[in-house]
Amino acid sequence: MTLVWSDHAWDDYLHGQAADRTTLQRITVLIGEARRHPFQGIGKPEPLKGHLKGWWSRRMTGEHRLVYRVAGQGPDRALEILHCRWHYDAWHVRGLRGRAPN
Repeated sequence: MTLVWSDHAWDDYLHGQAADRTTLQRITVLIGEARRHPFQGIGKPEPLKGHLKGWWSRRMTGEHRLVYRVAGQGPDRALEILHCRWHYDAWHVRGLRGRAPN
């Protein structure tokens, strides 16, 4: 499964490299799990609602979530990462865009 990062998610990942190795390790583990088992497993995966319908969330910490979706089928499947920092409810508070890309 191909891994596709939104610009914001990649910035989140780079922030983890510089600031918090524990969170970075958790992101890596959750992405690996999501690639193998997108809708079950560690991090308590849950489908999102509203403008994020079609996306899933996994808990990284009490504050941070990995937000992703699976696109395509068969060999063209991709795991698209939208965010890997902050809780999706806090995006508006922190000035982040709450809209998911199409």
